[in-house]
Amino acid sequence: MAPKSTPKRSKPKNVQGFTRKLLAWYARSARDLPWRRTRDPYRVIVSEFMLQQTQVARVSEFYPRFLKRFPTIYDLAKAKPKAVREAWDGLGYYARASNLHALARVVGKTMNGKLPDDTEALEALPGVGPYTAGAVACFAYERPVPAVDTNVKRVLERVFLGEGRREKDVWALAKALLPKNGKRAWRFNQAIMELGALVCVARKPRCPECPVRRECKTGRAEGRTSPRTRTLTPVRPR
Repeated sequence: MAPKSTPKRSKPKNVQGFTRKLLAWYARSARDLPWRRTRDPYRVIVSEFMLQQTQVARVSEFYPRFLKRFPTIYDLAKAKPKAVREAWDGLGYYARASNLHALARVVGKTMNGKLPDDTEALEALPGVGPYTAGAVACFAYERPVPAVDTNVKRVLERVFLGEGRREKDVWALAKALLPKNGKRAWRFNQAIMELGALVCVARKPRCPECPVRRECKTGRAEGRTSPRTRTLTPVRPR
């Protein structure tokens, strides 16, 4: 969980090269995912709830079906719990469906059906933590706020911090690195998540393919012990 007050942190010296190479790689290699084609807050938050502890391929199958059955937040709000669970069946972790249903009812009843764009207000909603709040604020409203999930944390630790750092240090770095322009922040957050999902994976990171290897503490260390990994190969969407 993100700390309530994130300490300020200065940007690393190599941040410009890191950001430039990361965004260029994302432009070449990003997967075409349906929730990346929308800025509809409802569709964004549905995707974020589904993606919690569930593979992208599985979510890609369920996401359009769920939205076809509940196309608006009002449709979800007025649905019976049994219908919501049926639509969620196969994704697992059914508490997510219950929380999303409760959120829809709160937003429909007290917010005129419109999700807030402020992270603090978003965190007050059922099932929404710091990451989901940041993701909705950025991916739906293009607010320049960090969204630190497991993939982002792993990338930032390996590139800049070293593993096992405190949560507040990771969030502070994410905030310091984030571009101030909303559209660029959207791409940055998507790109660093994508890097963690496709290249900087947990068990066997693909350092030879990494676009930011020269900026990465871990990648440079690997390069000193393995000369064959110096060739960079763009990663293609899976």
